[in-house]
Amino acid sequence: MRAMQLRQPHTPLVPVELPDREPGRDEIRIDVHACGVCRTDLHVVDGELDHASLPIVPGHEIIGRVAALGRDVSGLEIGQRVGVGWLGFTDGTCPYCLMGRENLCDRPLFTGYTRDGGYATAVLADARFAFALGEQGSDASLAPLMCAGLIGWRALVIAGEAQRLGLYGFGAAAHILAQVARWQGRSVFAFTRRGDSRTQEFARSLGAVWAGASEDTPPEPLDAAIIFAPVGDLVPLALEAVRKGGRVVCAGIHMSDIPALPYRLLWEERELLSVANLTRKDGAEFLKLVPQIGIATRTTPYPLDRANEALADLRAGRFEGAAVLVP
Repeated sequence: MRAMQLRQPHTPLVPVELPDREPGRDEIRIDVHACGVCRTDLHVVDGELDHASLPIVPGHEIIGRVAALGRDVSGLEIGQRVGVGWLGFTDGTCPYCLMGRENLCDRPLFTGYTRDGGYATAVLADARFAFALGEQGSDASLAPLMCAGLIGWRALVIAGEAQRLGLYGFGAAAHILAQVARWQGRSVFAFTRRGDSRTQEFARSLGAVWAGASEDTPPEPLDAAIIFAPVGDLVPLALEAVRKGGRVVCAGIHMSDIPALPYRLLWEERELLSVANLTRKDGAEFLKLVPQIGIATRTTPYPLDRANEALADLRAGRFEGAAVLVP
């Protein structure tokens, strides 16, 4: 199989030929048809997430077809379309797993970080962490849902019943979540880099009632804000934008340091929360709603051997929505 492999942080991915492996007892082998390029992949490549199992094949927004089944796998069939996300395995025995919080498992494996991912023509995955998908929608359009959509959904749930919702960083996750929030009848306020009129117009085209710079004061206090951009400086700005009792959710796996902030920004029962990974229950709930919502993802396709270009374009913000590798 062909793959793009990270050998050392801060270096380009290297094209490699790897042997096709047979799935273990609980695994499936998937022929990869599309794999989204996520900001978390950048954090892995840039060394901002340490402890990656190098060399590693990145990618955790995988859509493909089951090509082989491990001997203990049930509920899936050869040729069935499936999706695989970030959470690739949990032990099922640690205190967090036993309390139904497998996203906080003490001994997890993560796709494209501690087990090989989808920047390849094929990938092995634990069948218990693969989502069975129907035939509606193209492979490329579904790929961003497997992380940008899933983690966005978990962040939205944690944000609570906010009617006025601020989204800081309007990339892959926010462009999906804005559609979910509008479907739920919420008002979306989009915050982007100053002067980024293109992204602000994109947000308004998806139903945002207001779009402006991250430093701007929204026209009315927010009930909650979700921060997708990995910029710690946004935390005090978001806290200042939410009302008394409001909630700010940090939805990324990595963020630059949060600066010192005056206590008055947190006072009056404002809450600052983080999202870590997701559970399979989150995934099942979200994917069940996708056809009802009619989510339309905006994707920019790249061939597999241009994965480095896709990562560079993501880093520079050269496209709207999400990049997707199509092997």
